[in-house]
Amino acid sequence: MSRIASTFARLAQQGRKALIPYVTAGDPAPETTVALLHALVSAGADMLELGVPFSDPMADGPVIQRANERALARGVSLAQVLQWAREFRAADARTPLVLMGYANPIERFGVEAFVASCADCGVDGVLVVDYPPEEAGEFAARLRAAGIDPIFLLAPTSTAQRMEQVDRLAGGYVYYVSLKGVTGAAHLDVAQVSQRVGELRRHVHLPLAVGFGIRDAAGAAAVAGCADAVIIGSRIIELMEHSGDGEALAAASDFLRGVRAAVDRVAAGSGNPAFEEVSR
Repeated sequence: MSRIASTFARLAQQGRKALIPYVTAGDPAPETTVALLHALVSAGADMLELGVPFSDPMADGPVIQRANERALARGVSLAQVLQWAREFRAADARTPLVLMGYANPIERFGVEAFVASCADCGVDGVLVVDYPPEEAGEFAARLRAAGIDPIFLLAPTSTAQRMEQVDRLAGGYVYYVSLKGVTGAAHLDVAQVSQRVGELRRHVHLPLAVGFGIRDAAGAAAVAGCADAVIIGSRIIELMEHSGDGEALAAASDFLRGVRAAVDRVAAGSGNPAFEEVSR
């Protein structure tokens, strides 16, 4: 069983939902990336998504775009991201780590070399935004052969056929994009997300993680009422961006602790009092 699968199994036994923060590698500073990952785990993260900087992150909003630009300006490369993954794994053998990014850096690095390096560094999952399932069968098979979960996106516009394609290829979890648009959008329609997650469960048999548009503890708790995991990124990056010198990690950790507490109040299968507050 993979680290991701075992984490979801453990949380299910505890009646808890997974909390997955996203941060961009090399932001707010390259030298703090590994420390930031550990700080997020200490603050309550069950898994981590680490973004690979890219010059044209088309699915990301302005907050994450700026984080990518800052990281690239400091010379952060895919090779450096993999080294940080190795350093994180050397000190944390339990927390799943997922790399999230775009095809161009991987193809420049070399797909075979990338998959081998991920396995060697202790990466648990890979999500490539612009590898649609119709074109990613071989890549997914390479990842699986190396013991890495291939993770895919589904959107509000995804058809039943696309859901079934993703179900055949994916491992670990499926990332449901909660809205039409880019990361960090302000509006979250929890009633619509809940309805859509119910539809997805008829086609997808992996845990469902919901991201995009979740900006606070109440929103995270509302989504946790219907999903298996909550992904939150833009708000964390935004808080670090506007924090003072040396305060970025504390800002991210303090925020995530509040989200953790809110998500933990949502027992598996129970009602969610935050639902009405957020969906109004």
